[in-house]
Amino acid sequence: MPVLTRLIPSPVVVDIRAGALDDLGCVLADERISHSGKLAVAVSGGSGARLRERVAPSLPGADWFEVGGGTLDDAIKLAGAMKGGHYDAVVGLGGGKIIDCAKFAAARIGLPLVAVPTNLAHDGLCSPVATLDNDAGRGSYGVPNPIAVVIDLDVVRAAPARFVRAGIGDAVSNVSAIADWELANRVKGEKIDGLAAAMARQAGEAVLRHPGGIGDNDFLQVLAEALVLTGIAMSVSGDSRPASGACHEINHAFDLLFPTRAASHGEQCGLGAAFAMFLRGSHEESAQMAEVLRRHGLPVLPEEIGFTPEEFFRAVEFAPQTRPGRYTILEHLDLKTDQIKDLYADYVKAIGS
Repeated sequence: MPVLTRLIPSPVVVDIRAGALDDLGCVLADERISHSGKLAVAVSGGSGARLRERVAPSLPGADWFEVGGGTLDDAIKLAGAMKGGHYDAVVGLGGGKIIDCAKFAAARIGLPLVAVPTNLAHDGLCSPVATLDNDAGRGSYGVPNPIAVVIDLDVVRAAPARFVRAGIGDAVSNVSAIADWELANRVKGEKIDGLAAAMARQAGEAVLRHPGGIGDNDFLQVLAEALVLTGIAMSVSGDSRPASGACHEINHAFDLLFPTRAASHGEQCGLGAAFAMFLRGSHEESAQMAEVLRRHGLPVLPEEIGFTPEEFFRAVEFAPQTRPGRYTILEHLDLKTDQIKDLYADYVKAIGS
C-alpha cells in the first residue's frame, strides 16, 4: 500500500523569542542559509535603519539597502540594486512594506528571503504574497515563502501599540475567513484544503482565546506564531483563502472607496470579521469576537475608525466587487443598503457598548 505525502512550503527557520535579533548572523550560519555572511539587507528609513547599528556587527559581510517605500517601483529598484551582488540571501528588516519589497526583490533575482519584522501588524510576514502599491492602486504578487523568519519579541513590543493591535485583528479574522470557506464548500462545492484550514483556524482561535495583552511576552509569542502559521496556511492552500473572506473584502472596500482615510489593514479586518460573523447568524461568536477586539483596543464599529454608519453600509455593499469569484457570506446574502442598515442596527445591539 503506497504512503502518500506532500511537501509543504515553509520556512527552514522560525525563531521567535526575546533577543532573537542579536543572534541573527549565527542563526543564518548554523542553518546553512549563509555560510559566507554575504547578505543583502533591505531596511526602511525608520525602524529598520534604527536597528542597523545594533545588527551590523553580527553581519559584517552584509550590504545595506535603504528602501524608500512600499511600491512596485521601490521593489524593482531594490532588485536592480542587489542584482549581481552574489549574495547568499536577502534580509528584509522592518515593517510590512519593507518585508513585501524585499520578498518581491528576492524573488525577482532568485534569492531566498529572510523576514525580520519589526512589528506584528499583519500575517504577510510569512505569506507567499507581496502586496505593493502600483499605478492602478495596490496589487498582490505571488512570491516564494521566506526561507527564515526571525522575530525578536523585544523589538515588536517596542513598536507602536497600534501595529501590534492590528496584527490581532488580522489573526482573529481567520475564524471568519474559514467560516466563509466552509460556506463556499457547502453551497458551491468549493474544495477545502483541510490542513490549511486547520492551521489558519487554530492560529485565529489561539489569539482569540488568549487572556494576555500586548505587553505580555506569552501573548506576543502566540500572536507571532499565529501570524506565521497563517502565512504557511496560505502557502499550503496556494492562495489567500484560509485567511481572507468577507472580513478582507470589507477591508479592501474601505481601501478602495476611501483611500485617504482607510485605517490599518488589521483594524478593518477585525471589524469586518465581527460583522461577518453576525451576518451568518453566529451571534454569540460575533459578540465574543467584538469583546476580545475591544479588550485589545481594536474597533468594532465604523465610527471608531472615523467612518459613518452610512459609509460602512456602502463599503459592505461594495465589498463583493473587490474579490470577483470569491464566495463569502456577503455574496451568499447579496445584501442591499436597506438590509445592511437593518442588520447593522441589530449587530450594534448584539455587541453592546
